[in-house]
Amino acid sequence: MKITEYMKDHLLILDGGMGSLLQERGLPAGEQPERWNLSHPEIVTAIQKAYFDAGSQVVNTNTFGANSLKYNPEELEEVITAAVKIAKTAREESTAPGEKYIALDIGPTGKLLKPLGDLDFEDAVSVFAQSVRIGVRAGVDLIMIETLSDCYETKAALLAAKENCDLPVFVSNAYSENGRLMTGATPAAMVAMLEGMGADAIGVNCSFGPAQLAPVVSEYLEYASVPVLLKPNAGLPRSENGKTVYDIDADGFADTVALMLDKGVRIAGGCCGTTPAHIAALCERVKGREPRPVSPKSFTVVSSFADAVFFGDHPVLIGERINPTGKKRFQQALKERDMEYVLNEGFRQIEAGAHILDVNVGVPGIDEDAVLEQTVCELQSVTDIPLQIDTSSFTAMERALRRYNGKPMVNSVNGKESSMEAVFPLVKKYGGTVVALTLDEDGIPPTVEGRVAIAQKILKKAAEYGISPKDIVFDTLVMTVSAAPDAAQITLDAMRRIRTEMGVHTSLGVSNVSFGLPARGAINATFFAAALQSGLSAAIMNPLDHDMMRTYHAFRVLTGKDENCEAYIAFTAKEQPALTTADGEEITLKTAIIKGMKEKTATITAKMLETQEPLAVVNEQVIPALDAVGKQYEEGKAYLPQLLMSAEAAKAAFELVKQKAQNRGGAQKCRFVIATVKGDIHDIGKNIVKLLLENYGFAVTDLGKDVPPEEVVRAVEELHAPLVGLSALMTTTVPAMEETIRQLRQATPWCKIMVGGAVMTQEYADSIGADFYGKDAMDAVRYSEHIFNALKEGEF
Repeated sequence: MKITEYMKDHLLILDGGMGSLLQERGLPAGEQPERWNLSHPEIVTAIQKAYFDAGSQVVNTNTFGANSLKYNPEELEEVITAAVKIAKTAREESTAPGEKYIALDIGPTGKLLKPLGDLDFEDAVSVFAQSVRIGVRAGVDLIMIETLSDCYETKAALLAAKENCDLPVFVSNAYSENGRLMTGATPAAMVAMLEGMGADAIGVNCSFGPAQLAPVVSEYLEYASVPVLLKPNAGLPRSENGKTVYDIDADGFADTVALMLDKGVRIAGGCCGTTPAHIAALCERVKGREPRPVSPKSFTVVSSFADAVFFGDHPVLIGERINPTGKKRFQQALKERDMEYVLNEGFRQIEAGAHILDVNVGVPGIDEDAVLEQTVCELQSVTDIPLQIDTSSFTAMERALRRYNGKPMVNSVNGKESSMEAVFPLVKKYGGTVVALTLDEDGIPPTVEGRVAIAQKILKKAAEYGISPKDIVFDTLVMTVSAAPDAAQITLDAMRRIRTEMGVHTSLGVSNVSFGLPARGAINATFFAAALQSGLSAAIMNPLDHDMMRTYHAFRVLTGKDENCEAYIAFTAKEQPALTTADGEEITLKTAIIKGMKEKTATITAKMLETQEPLAVVNEQVIPALDAVGKQYEEGKAYLPQLLMSAEAAKAAFELVKQKAQNRGGAQKCRFVIATVKGDIHDIGKNIVKLLLENYGFAVTDLGKDVPPEEVVRAVEELHAPLVGLSALMTTTVPAMEETIRQLRQATPWCKIMVGGAVMTQEYADSIGADFYGKDAMDAVRYSEHIFNALKEGEF
């Protein structure tokens, strides 16, 4: 029976940890667990058989880290093929009753994708695709993508799976303490993207114990229309006598996970620290239970890499200014690929209150496909609100959808057969909420009934492609009243009928109503109010238009959507936000860095260095900007992408300062040695810490990844570095971290040791002898600053 059929009427029990069990059976620190598929197949087989015997219906192949970044093509083929063969043997040898499935386990690449890191999105897709194709050829039953902590990398993995097989795909992400992915995504944002792209089950794994993951899982259950999975750790890890142990036993684990199954989780297993005993206990707790039905959710939602925007909670404002129509300066910027100008328009609209940015680059004479893709990538790298991809070119639409980080709005489809046949397959493949225009081959109907009929036709056609009504937002097309006096009323009446009779959301380009008339602002604002009262869900409008924003905030007050009138009062009290003037005049260096505007930062810095001392530029502009972003990050008001893009912008300033002063403008601080420990090739965290420390003036020596303890010790000795940072992502490499610390203590007692990584906790760090546990990059910066200041004061 296919697993998706089995899941309809049964709970699905997954397996537990693999790496920690291999360690118990002798896997040495630093050795890749997947290599044991070749060198110790009998041990891997025994572990997987034990999971099947314990009651697991799905066992993952031992391929979590098997990808082309770690193995050459021949090795990769050999390792994955052997892994699938081992799992099949375990299945055959198990005498436990019931269905048994084998999942190709796909873990993270260990790299950040551009622009935050050095791995291109398409290269990431290719890396995952190679593993998928090998696993499918070897005969797996499904694909299990797990433990990814970045929305963009998750999209790359899911896209690779969908493009290279027709097997079911489960996707599970690892969350931080703040309930977001490392790069900022909320559970709602991940549900929106993954469900939109057609994942068969979605959920949460690793990270923490089941109780700590319960709030995140609850959000998945609230928003998801597909089965939700939970695969937590056996609590928090710590080191005892050189061995990693966890604090939740089998019974405690089973009790807590069973509670989540009662709440609606349909797929459950264990991650780090769990064993066949944990799975057996869970199976015993849930024996005979029937799963709670998966209830279809009707949320209309779009998302960025970080957050989701829901239609219906309040009127959604879609900023219209990234559009060249009638804007000569904007057209020039697009022709010259002046992305700073485009980004500035985005920043200004966000600061004015836009929830979504419309992105249209349709200018004659440019390569719209390339420019739209570039604009989407640039905007999503420095802003955290969703984008509306606005184009009449289907090829440009696909390129932008493919590179979009989240679930976008798509503007647009219409009732023409050619339009629906081109757009709906793209929306189905990449996910999205599509704007549907009520026009067809005969043009725009002059009547309400005609527009409603087109809407019905569009919904029927969308259903043929498997697209739900919740993923369609109808635009009943605003015509100018100067040409047709009844145009506004027809639009509003059609919109109201579609909203109430068909139960779908609506959008309008509000300002079209006033074309050809003087004092357009008054007409626009009044029509906007009438549309809101008629049930308008979203408006494409200019958020820099004070009258439009005043109407919006007043409407929210009058309809009880603004608690205590707080937003209205705040709006009327503040000056209208403006990052720059409308035609893009200069901004400050500090602001450019905070916004992550790398090219603008370099331009401003070069100009400042003509008249100012390098150290003054660093101390008065660069460091305060980094501190401001760091504070926002620590307060949860900014996320890792913003932190890294600001750091990259600051780096551009520092490069010019170094050229001018030949010594970092006097901002050089103490030496800092950093490395990913032996056996671990994941360097995301290490690279983030390195970038930030360099921007704060530390002399960072990066030893790279998979670094033996002796090499770390040698570097610290030679440099007499007072600080060293060690990173590890996997449980199996923590013993190498502990050994590195032991050797450092013997050879370099003066050095303060900082540790970090996905498997680290404060208790774990204490137990292996570290001086400091950095839960994130800003933590590392603050501690390093503390040690540097103590050195200056002669405290040690």
